[in-house]
Amino acid sequence: MTSSQMELPGGVKADPAALMASLQLLPSPALDLEIHHTKIFINNEWQNSESGKVFPVYNPATGEQICEVQEADKPDTDKAVRAARLAFSLGSVWRRMDASERGRLLDRLADLVERDGTLLATMESLNSGKPFLQAFYVDLQGVIKTLRYYAGWADKIHGTTIPVDGDYFTFTRPEPVGVCGQIIPWNFPLLMFAWKIAPALCCGNTVVIKPAEQTPLTALYMGALIKEVGKLIQEAAGRSNLKRVTLELGGKSPNIIFADADLDYAVEQAHQGVFFNQGQCCTAGSRIYVEESVYEEFVQKSVERAKRRAVGSPFDPATEQGPQIDKKQYNKILELIQSGITEGARLECGGKGLGRKGFFIEPTVFSDVTDDMRIAKEEIFGPVQEILRFKSMDEVIERANNSDFGLVAAVFTNDLNKALTVSAAMQAGTVWVNCYNALNAQSPFGGFKMSGNGREMGECGLREYSEVKTVTIKIPQKNS
Repeated sequence: MTSSQMELPGGVKADPAALMASLQLLPSPALDLEIHHTKIFINNEWQNSESGKVFPVYNPATGEQICEVQEADKPDTDKAVRAARLAFSLGSVWRRMDASERGRLLDRLADLVERDGTLLATMESLNSGKPFLQAFYVDLQGVIKTLRYYAGWADKIHGTTIPVDGDYFTFTRPEPVGVCGQIIPWNFPLLMFAWKIAPALCCGNTVVIKPAEQTPLTALYMGALIKEVGKLIQEAAGRSNLKRVTLELGGKSPNIIFADADLDYAVEQAHQGVFFNQGQCCTAGSRIYVEESVYEEFVQKSVERAKRRAVGSPFDPATEQGPQIDKKQYNKILELIQSGITEGARLECGGKGLGRKGFFIEPTVFSDVTDDMRIAKEEIFGPVQEILRFKSMDEVIERANNSDFGLVAAVFTNDLNKALTVSAAMQAGTVWVNCYNALNAQSPFGGFKMSGNGREMGECGLREYSEVKTVTIKIPQKNS
């Protein structure tokens, strides 16, 4: 869903200058936005935290406070879990609901997200700093597609009959696992909300949602939409609580550029693969390995592209890059940039904060990076591109795999043999060939090694939320 190219309506140009000439085709943010939902949502009710504590929520583009949100603690979490367990108990309305009805309710939720799309995209942009057009055309559309995809699966999850030896009738049935605790990161709050709840509810589970404290607003609004869907789904899915927990899956993903690739295309894809969402993507292709014969040209073109990247207000349609999420992340990125300079990498452009309100950082490009540098090993989670060089395919495969992470990888080449060899050799859950960030609701997503266990999305994502039960019945006589 985190696409390297936004799907804009026909006639709208993707480059910033042309966007300004076609504003009449674009949605406008809801600049009169009011935040109404700041309490904890448990058992179909908005309520204050047991402790009475609140925490501030900030706009990263200005550093100013947006509102205060109720801060959940252990008693609130326990209350949410009890409510979710009650909703999952045998004989409950949710457990007895037809699978097709679960699908219909998820479809209805997608309808409401579509109806309130401008408001949700505005809220996401205000709270996370991502450009409004990205929030509307990438994140929001991903939410709708994810909900509708799993809505369609709800009545298609079924078991099998097994021809065992003897006079027995044996079959399997998939069953929901129960109450699912789900943690949402701050880089894609709304999209990850859908990634988490859609397969879980599709399989018949109940959920307790824990949004990141930096970006809770769209999750709370989704609670309000769930309440609107209808009483039945509220009983099962409206168990949101806020706790001070942030979780992100790690990645330090290699992007390999061979000399025979379309270089201009590879430069743009590599640029978007790093800088998309302010660089705050677990999939960011931040280790870019370029074959030696085209290395200098690739660096030159990458620097020129980074210098053209428009940084500014998330609500300006020409903006490609907004602020980082908060001061802590801003400082971490700048510290890692400084480590790159200290360790001998060549700073080609950027490298500083923009010296304005909010947490903006210049698009930054390093060349002459080596594998032992911190910027080549640690996940920066910011707008920093590191370009390394390689001589042979065997060498780059070994170096690309020499990481604790294994979320995604990419290869750009016009040689099919190279593409197949590298994609088979990469120790990563997803490998892209001549594209980047090509995610969708239908395909499984997850990592190898320290990048996580299990898979989300696609049919594989259903397995995480169901158990297979085998039932064997003794019968008088078996007939084929």
